Amino acid sequence: MSNRPQLNPEKTELLWCSTNRRQHRLPTTTLKIGSTTVVPVPSVRDLGICVDSDLVMRIRVCQTASCCFAALRQLRGIRHLVSATVFQSLVAALVLCRLDYVSGTLVSLPAYLNRRLQSVQNAATRLIFRLRRFDHTTGALVSFHWLRVPERIVFKIAVQTYRAMHGDVPQYLRQFTSIADTP
Repeated sequence: MSNRPQLNPEKTELLWCSTNRRQHRLPTTTLKIGSTTVVPVPSVRDLGICVDSDLVMRIRVCQTASCCFAALRQLRGIRHLVSATVFQSLVAALVLCRLDYVSGTLVSLPAYLNRRLQSVQNAATRLIFRLRRFDHTTGALVSFHWLRVPERIVFKIAVQTYRAMHGDVPQYLRQFTSIADTP
């Protein structure tokens, strides 16, 4: 028991994964591991990512959108105090980086969740360009060379794949690229 990892009962969570239709079939009883009792939860948080039991990422998208909209409300208050380029950098640093964080987990999102994340990016664009609520943002996105959210997710995956194929990844990932090179 000394020098071995131990279970931290305050931080241990149990998540049963299943489709939404089969959630009612999952056990709701507690699980006893050693002297610790673990209760099943509907979602867990790991590395800042909330994963829900049906793996749709609904909770993560809602939390990301909520944090981004809160940051945009705070940025709106200082928009007149800084230059346009500084303001654009602030929006990119405080909002867009949250949209891009571990975006590989957002592959194949349902359309309604993609729209939710896209609404964050549209709001950020409207704030930078001082557009009205219902003005289109396509031209502004093009002028910034910003991809829409679904394309950003695919682009991030493509960049990671390219880096893996060309050896620009950590050593522990290189073993997987050699598998792809064999015929």
